[in-house]
Amino acid sequence: MTTKKKNIEFLRVTHLRGPNIWTYRPVIEAWLDIGELEDAPSNTLPGFYDRMLAALPGLIEHRCGVGERGGFLERVREGTWAGHILEHVVLELQNLAGMRTGFGQTRSTNTVGVYKMAFRTRQEQVGRAALLAGRDLLMALINDQPYDLEAKVTELHELVDDLCLGPSTAHIVDAATERKIPFIRLTEGNLVQLGHGAAQRRIWTAETDSTSAIAESIASDKDLTKTLLQSCGVPVPEGSLVKSAEEAWEEAQDIGLPVVVKPYDGNHGRGVSLNLMTEADVVAAYHLAARKGDSKSVIVERFVTGNEHRLLVVGKHVVAAAKGEALWVIGNGTSNIIELVDEQINTDPRRGTNEDSPLNAIAPQHGAEHILELERQGLTAYSIPLDGQKVLIQPNGNVAFDVTDEVHPEVARAAALAARIVGLDIAGVDLVADDISRPLEEQRGAIIEVNASPGLLAHLKPAEGMPRPIGTAIIANLFAANESGRIPIVGVAGSQGTSLIARLIACILSVSGKHTGVASSQGLFLDSRHVVKTNCANWDASQRLLLNRSVQAAVFETNPRMILSDGLAYDKCKVGVVTDISSSTELAEFYVTDTEQMFKILRTQIDVVLPDGVAVLNAGIPQVAEMAELCDGSVIFYGLDAALAPIVSHRSKGKRAVFLKDSNIILASGNEELVLMSLSSLKPSKAQQPESIMAAVAAAWALEISPELIGAGLRTFDSATKNS
Repeated sequence: MTTKKKNIEFLRVTHLRGPNIWTYRPVIEAWLDIGELEDAPSNTLPGFYDRMLAALPGLIEHRCGVGERGGFLERVREGTWAGHILEHVVLELQNLAGMRTGFGQTRSTNTVGVYKMAFRTRQEQVGRAALLAGRDLLMALINDQPYDLEAKVTELHELVDDLCLGPSTAHIVDAATERKIPFIRLTEGNLVQLGHGAAQRRIWTAETDSTSAIAESIASDKDLTKTLLQSCGVPVPEGSLVKSAEEAWEEAQDIGLPVVVKPYDGNHGRGVSLNLMTEADVVAAYHLAARKGDSKSVIVERFVTGNEHRLLVVGKHVVAAAKGEALWVIGNGTSNIIELVDEQINTDPRRGTNEDSPLNAIAPQHGAEHILELERQGLTAYSIPLDGQKVLIQPNGNVAFDVTDEVHPEVARAAALAARIVGLDIAGVDLVADDISRPLEEQRGAIIEVNASPGLLAHLKPAEGMPRPIGTAIIANLFAANESGRIPIVGVAGSQGTSLIARLIACILSVSGKHTGVASSQGLFLDSRHVVKTNCANWDASQRLLLNRSVQAAVFETNPRMILSDGLAYDKCKVGVVTDISSSTELAEFYVTDTEQMFKILRTQIDVVLPDGVAVLNAGIPQVAEMAELCDGSVIFYGLDAALAPIVSHRSKGKRAVFLKDSNIILASGNEELVLMSLSSLKPSKAQQPESIMAAVAAAWALEISPELIGAGLRTFDSATKNS
């Protein structure tokens, strides 16, 4: 007999990467053995409630099954078990680490003290780390032991920063999700596929698969950019390319002081010096710009008075605008400039060193631009200004103050034109103007740069003003209003003839003119090519189809084990087929022991059918027929006999069914019947599996393929497969 311990042991931890028995989003599923804690619900643990709430006050927001704020805490007061508490602790740790999430469930198994617990996570490694930390924290709270929660949250936050999508990319992905467009993260960085197969688009933060490499090269060539803009009538400052400090000073004198010096091929304001009045300043600025750029060439141009602005252009429109400001400190006679910056600038909570901060922290002893600006004032970062002395730290920049609603239409037109001239679908257009609400020509304002891959955070989290829906604009530019990024996906779940059904459906789709992929237990197929000959009814093989830009439709064979171990490879499908409720004996290792549990597993296939999709269900198996009420879309029943009760009832409501009648395959819609073909006209190998034929025909009909093409697909199937 095993001795129970007052501890929580993890028996199995699985990342379910797609829709699963818990939810349609990725979760981590943990099997827990809570040992002696099975006999110690929360209301029997002295002081536990108060310690838990003191450590994690945010738990008051967890609604739990009660459905209202404080619901989880009510459950803890009444008495709940350690597995359920761990679920909420892990969710709250992820929230504290900056990865917001809320879904969780915990269920008992048929083994006393063993629970299955699932919780939503946006990144597997973060979720696993939070699970381990959650157990340690929970046991410390139960046993009234110390736990360094702050250090652990910091550690988790660093994991989130390192492993999760950056805030700008995440914002775009969230906008895609709002449009019901699926996404796949392609790398550990910010390269993301939006949509599936041939309907996909790709983004890399503020770059897309429409962002031209030529346009990026033009944008990085500041002199060429200015020449192109000037030739099209866009106001730009006068200036020239120079290749030495001496040339820079000569050009500055020709243009007229003050001037700006910046790298020929720089970006994002690096190495830019403004308002230069003396030879020494111009020479120093030249050397800075030469170091910051990829080449030694430097641009000297007229200094345009006014504030720096960044206008974000997406497609043909300005969607956001932000203004910069100068940074100053005021001396107190005792503190050096580093200390003054820390006290007067870096204490602003909007400033930081990570991507979440709309403003950058300032380090005047390290930033070359800051060092140069201080030198121009006869100072260094270690100088101690006099009491009341005002010192300029940064003449411009900090472009994080929203002015979108103030932009004059003529200014917006010029910015959008500048982006089009360069050729960028997403551009950050930098301009200088005293007043963004007036045309540039009225105030000698000018566009000074056009940047590829512009920063988005200043518009998403401005230091002042309203956040702008940048992601919505980018998604609208990538996908037309009627586009979802989806290709027709068919999922076939069960154990009876599922591989044959999947391949029959794919053959019919191919005959209808779509390049179709199949991931099944018989292998991976692309149209008529048998590409992989091993079992491909799994997550990785299925993902290959979704990533393939040539695939216009995809069919996936699914089995209960895949749903339990990985989840479905796709978030939604156009057609979901369920053939049967297979035996649960082979899934005893998953604590699945009865038909009711198998029903819950296989219903996952129906749960993911799109609202405009169709569930194809075997009317001959009552448990499968019951799934009809779970479908968000419509339903087509199939069976060998028109007299099956689900088919009769369904047809009485004017709905569709496929069945055999006098050895003919019948497509019925209400009382109307259409003879598709005689089963005997098919080759014996297919005619001997009539239920599988009915399922494939019903799925093809659900995809709105004509009866003629369905018949053609069935007749050509045997000759369709070729080796790769």
